[in-house]
Amino acid sequence: MGAATTPIGTLSAELRQATWEVHERAHRSAYMAALLDGALPLDAYTLLAEQYSAIYGALEAASDAMAGHPVAGPFVIDELRRLPALHDDLDALGSGVPRILPATTRYVDRLHTAATDPERFVAHHYIRYLGDLSGGQVIGKLLTRTYGLSGAGVRFYDFSALGAPPRFRARYRGLLDATGWDAAARARVAAEAVLGFELNIAVLTEMAEEAGLDQPLAS
Repeated sequence: MGAATTPIGTLSAELRQATWEVHERAHRSAYMAALLDGALPLDAYTLLAEQYSAIYGALEAASDAMAGHPVAGPFVIDELRRLPALHDDLDALGSGVPRILPATTRYVDRLHTAATDPERFVAHHYIRYLGDLSGGQVIGKLLTRTYGLSGAGVRFYDFSALGAPPRFRARYRGLLDATGWDAAARARVAAEAVLGFELNIAVLTEMAEEAGLDQPLAS
């Protein structure tokens, strides 16, 4: 839904505006460009799944900690959880002990702080789950074409348990706008979301280096 239909002064609108530029930078990274072009070697895709296993392990531990919180608790939606699917994917991809990169460790360290801070939790929850839901349908189909994978191997991108994505996104925006946080709190959430994207870009950059890809496209 475009900005014209989302009232200014709501958390959903402010998050969308605050993260637009950094989201575009992440999308234009060398790693994502290779993934979307179908030019990424399978072992480089496996490396991404390994990083996600650490990232979502930390985020879903934070979800468990926040489940009873009056504001953050409604965001803990079991159908969103990605860790079981990631475990299936890593088994299918032949990953043993996941290799976690230094940039991922820094990201995970920040996610651990979300277990006790509802504003940080919502910020990281938003950028990860809503981002993966939005791009997951396209990326999942692309990975099937590129690597011949179906089911386990690309299960991370299967959000069918949520029902129609547009309906769920509208539900999620409603959760954001129902938090009741004041302008200062919304600004803190937006700043944390931007930081989350920066941490994610650092992971993508390090994976690109591991895969010997070219530098990201200029802004």
